[in-house]
Amino acid sequence: MMIDPPIDKLIKKAECRYALTCAVAKRARELVTQDSSYLADSGMKPISLACKEIYEGKIKIVNDKD
Repeated sequence: MMIDPPIDKLIKKAECRYALTCAVAKRARELVTQDSSYLADSGMKPISLACKEIYEGKIKIVNDKD
């Protein structure tokens, strides 16, 4: 169960749950495939780190419907 960041506040970062899910999954895949120690140094799992980055505003969720 994910406690930090709180899901009720994290959902406000995206226009819908689907967009949030896609963004978290995409960022988690990027973290896993990167050849850096950023993920290892954080001590977090990829999904948790992706959620934290989105919550803190380091990663923005954009709509490509234009």
